[in-house]
Amino acid sequence: MSAYLNGRFLPLAEAKIPALDRGFVFGDGVYEVVPVYSKKPFRLDEHLRRLQASLDGIRLANPHDLAGWRERILQLVALQDFADQSLYIQVTRGTPVEGQPPRDHAFPKGVPPTVFMFAQPLVTATPAQKAAGVCAVTAVDNRWLRCNIKAISLLANILLRQQAIDAECAETVMLRDGFLTEGAASNIFVVKNGVLLAPPPSNLMLTGITYDVVLELAAAHGIPHQVRAISEAEVRDADELWMTSSTKEVMAIVTLDGVPVGAGVPGLLAQRMDGLYQSYKQQVMRA
Repeated sequence: MSAYLNGRFLPLAEAKIPALDRGFVFGDGVYEVVPVYSKKPFRLDEHLRRLQASLDGIRLANPHDLAGWRERILQLVALQDFADQSLYIQVTRGTPVEGQPPRDHAFPKGVPPTVFMFAQPLVTATPAQKAAGVCAVTAVDNRWLRCNIKAISLLANILLRQQAIDAECAETVMLRDGFLTEGAASNIFVVKNGVLLAPPPSNLMLTGITYDVVLELAAAHGIPHQVRAISEAEVRDADELWMTSSTKEVMAIVTLDGVPVGAGVPGLLAQRMDGLYQSYKQQVMRA
């Protein structure tokens, strides 16, 4: 697998970052993950706009303009010997230079950011997995208050996601002050009485690219939907519950905390939305 590090394309195993890089010492950086189908990045401009928003959120200047990012990303995609890819982008605040404190919370001055990218084979949910659905657990969302920044410091998400893994489930559905925020590594949708419900974008959740696509498809195909606060009671009384992400795409949650969601099988609206998503994905890749 090939990688990109600070202007160089090189084998992933040869990519080396100084131990004092602020991404390693502080988790001081942001990231993006872009799905690539048949060597074509999916909604790349939207991913790069979200990267810009994350960089703005941590007050770090973007090292490249849109054209610069596109050029480097397409080069890296072309170097891989597999067509479907999960492309990871990370930008950190860099490494203090000589004469600066090696570890200081204050931003170092005059330090170039570290830009690192690599791609690995993209693994999405299989038709059989989507037909079966997955289980999830709930937990209190105890993360910080800037969840809209796609920060590399993901320890809280890791601990929350591990609760699901320990329960042999796929995801942890997070609740804060009695309302749905998101999943530990996904966005969460609720279906009740034929209406698709989505929590509104805020500083308490990261709006996913797939989240946006789902709402766009609902609007385009006349599916009733609302973007509003969703109570814990509505989550637990849902007819359908979905998790969405670049890798899971649209995945039905069929049990929550051991209790069946609706009929305990993927619902008709989840199946319809997954079909719409797959068709949209093919259209985008042919464009």
